[in-house]
Amino acid sequence: MRIQELTKENTNNLLSDLLKRSPVNYGSYENDVREIIDNIREKGDNALFDYTRKFDKASIDSSNIVVTREELEEAYNEVDPKLIDVIRKSLVNIRKFHEKQVQQSWLNTSSGIILGQKVTPIEKVGVYVPGGKAVYPSSVLMNVVPAKVAGVKTIYMTTPPDKDGKICANTLVAAHEAGVDVIYKVGGAQAIGALAFGTESVTKVDKIVGPGNIYVALAKKAVFGHVSIDSVAGPSEILVLADEKANPRYVAADLLSQAEHDELASAILITTSRDLASQVSEEIDKFLETLSRRDIISKSLENFGYILVAPDMNTAISAVNEIASEHLELVVKNPFDTMTKIENAGAIFLGEYSSEPLGDYFAGPNHVLPTNGTAKFFSALSVDDFIKKSSIISYSREALEGASTDIMTFAECEGLTAHANSIRVRFEEEK
Repeated sequence: MRIQELTKENTNNLLSDLLKRSPVNYGSYENDVREIIDNIREKGDNALFDYTRKFDKASIDSSNIVVTREELEEAYNEVDPKLIDVIRKSLVNIRKFHEKQVQQSWLNTSSGIILGQKVTPIEKVGVYVPGGKAVYPSSVLMNVVPAKVAGVKTIYMTTPPDKDGKICANTLVAAHEAGVDVIYKVGGAQAIGALAFGTESVTKVDKIVGPGNIYVALAKKAVFGHVSIDSVAGPSEILVLADEKANPRYVAADLLSQAEHDELASAILITTSRDLASQVSEEIDKFLETLSRRDIISKSLENFGYILVAPDMNTAISAVNEIASEHLELVVKNPFDTMTKIENAGAIFLGEYSSEPLGDYFAGPNHVLPTNGTAKFFSALSVDDFIKKSSIISYSREALEGASTDIMTFAECEGLTAHANSIRVRFEEEK
């Protein structure tokens, strides 16, 4: 990996490179995506099935678009029982973590005034799950569990079929274990359009979540406003902040764990030790000789891999906050103390035994995280993403009368005389 001194200029150049990976910058794909979405909206099932034949080479129609109970049973027979056991253990951890996020409705009463907030689950949610080469049953769990904990009534999942019209068995088992209600055998931008607008066979939902390729990401962006979405996510990224005490082999392994996702994935080490920087680079070269996805990793590191040597820890932390990485590992002497200085990160992993894959699969916190610097203003997927909050307001006659002059003054200041009149008429003498 390239080793550079950490300077403001290098940080700015790095940020510029990283932002080029954002789906919002792939305008050349948007016309194709818009055409797919418009066709789905206009022609419904006919367009949906045509696109499935075109892109997935699968003959799907209204008679076989929904996964059956028999197909679920077949999937359970195909999946290694050890994996099923791990899925169930992970589900326990993920559910426990997200149950801590549940909010309750509340009311406060005082002198004829009742104010409060009503928390209501979203009714229908669509979860997109990638297929093909990118099959991630862990993402099924992370997207479905917070929705279930929030109380979403019905969860619809879409995932592309293979050419025989089958869905990956691991994905089906994960979906069933997590509590998905309906599974559709469709993928790509066409699946997002179907969930957003509905077709004869696919139910329109209120919100769409889940990862996907650039077409899926841009399709989610295109339908936002007609439905809610989680985010327009970019490629995966990891930033490791390490001092001279860090184990270079551990750091190298963790950087590679994200670089293997995608040629656009980013892996960055910021350290105060030039010796560690050199050692990590050497360890990466050794690992690359044995890893199965070394071609993807090599491209990722060539394009978006950096080792930056900082003059001191304060400078390093400032750069960490500026980059605002999806995953941040703190492999330093006092990680809990350093954590208090971190302002921008999707998920923070403390200490050398809190490796990033722990969060991907098992610990419990959600692995659907903000990317491309959006951790400055976005958060991990949570129960909050699957609820709505309605304000509650109730005033007695006496309470409103006490506030009436103030309200009318405000309304008349804004030139909204009908607003003021709405208050005034309640206290005029009846004629």
